[in-house]
Amino acid sequence: YGIVFDAGSTHTSLFLYQWPGNKENNTGVVSQKLTCDVKGDGISSYVTNPPDAGQSLKECIDVAMAAIPPSQLSTTPVYLGATAGMRLLMLENQTQAERILAEVTKAIQSYPFDFRGARILTGMEEGAYGWITINYLLEGFIKYAFDGRWVHPKSGKIQGALDLGGASAQISFTPKDPVKDPGAAFDLQLYGYRYQLYTYSYLCYGKDQALKMLQAYLHMAARPSSVVQHPCYHRNYSLTLKLGDLYNSPCVVKQLPFDPALKVTFLGTGDSQLCLSLMKSIINLTDCSFYPDCGFNGVYQPPVNGEFFAFSAYFYTFNFLGLAPRTPLPRVLATIESYCNKTWDTLVLEYPKVKETYLRDYCGSAHYIMTILLKGFKFNDSWDQIYFYKQVEDNDIGWTLGYMLNLTNLISSDRPLVITGVQHSQWAAEVFFIVFVLFLSILILIVLCAWGPKH
Repeated sequence: YGIVFDAGSTHTSLFLYQWPGNKENNTGVVSQKLTCDVKGDGISSYVTNPPDAGQSLKECIDVAMAAIPPSQLSTTPVYLGATAGMRLLMLENQTQAERILAEVTKAIQSYPFDFRGARILTGMEEGAYGWITINYLLEGFIKYAFDGRWVHPKSGKIQGALDLGGASAQISFTPKDPVKDPGAAFDLQLYGYRYQLYTYSYLCYGKDQALKMLQAYLHMAARPSSVVQHPCYHRNYSLTLKLGDLYNSPCVVKQLPFDPALKVTFLGTGDSQLCLSLMKSIINLTDCSFYPDCGFNGVYQPPVNGEFFAFSAYFYTFNFLGLAPRTPLPRVLATIESYCNKTWDTLVLEYPKVKETYLRDYCGSAHYIMTILLKGFKFNDSWDQIYFYKQVEDNDIGWTLGYMLNLTNLISSDRPLVITGVQHSQWAAEVFFIVFVLFLSILILIVLCAWGPKH
């Protein structure tokens, strides 16, 4: 068994994995046994009370403990990886970020597991481990052959990964040509094969931070008015915020000076086309010294190559709109347009069980997704190569499985051992039987030759 906590910007999830413990490097048999969503927001939200960050994990740890045989608890590795929410907090307040990590460490260490540490992943690691997870689950690296051997697939079909969190967005894939910028190259050797991966993490360009940047942009444009029209919010919807809450992120450019207690009200206008065009105001699509090999915000990116799996907020947004796993581009655009132009009253009647914040943000999220996929990552001519999924073979897509596979050495850098598919004792007995039969056959042939007719 192995446990990984995904401590994201908006929430934390526990993933429990299992695999046969009597087979060394038996690659390809790790499966997800259970997941548990930790109650409350992400651990980065516990700035004013770090001990509560640790306490919040305990309910899910108890769930995992109940699923693992007591005799194996002490040998079960546990990892906690924090992503963009904690990366941002580390930029803002390193002392508090380290206190939070210390508190979650203390909480997990109070259990009888083999705790391997709590750390903040780099954006490049997050992207690379997500890519490993997808290709591992889809048997892109290796597969089990009919003759009982693990083999490298002849097609060698490797998928790209698109991950959209609350505070960052990652793109990872193997380009056709060598990566020109060494800072964006991630070299891997998996199962005896080398891969050069292009991966980049756009900090501040996760869904939640992007929508917050749009709020700030609209507020700045409307000053000094305290009432701001918001085209991505539906007609008849209004939201009032304190300026302190609007500008509480390092991703948002703060207007100085301002009174954090003052309030601003956003009124929805439900203007889908204006919402889409405004998304270009929060990302830079023009300045790039690597042209034409560009993503957005001046970032180098080689042309996208092959099929891609889009997960996390990509999937949740498109699944809600009925566009997952794959939908032709014209229908995608028409569906988003239709949803954005609905009034708030209509939506509440149509989706009475959906949380208000989700219902409100799907329009803006969808237009943001289309902007970064088409304009940023340049999927204009390869839209049909993107698949929106949450799981593969009952395993959630994300960085956690790839992270655990790497840190527990379940991914071998060399070719894996040949697996016979039977127990050692049974295998030995079968070999003995075959040798015995061969010996007996040879003996019979010798006897027949000796007693045959003389010429």
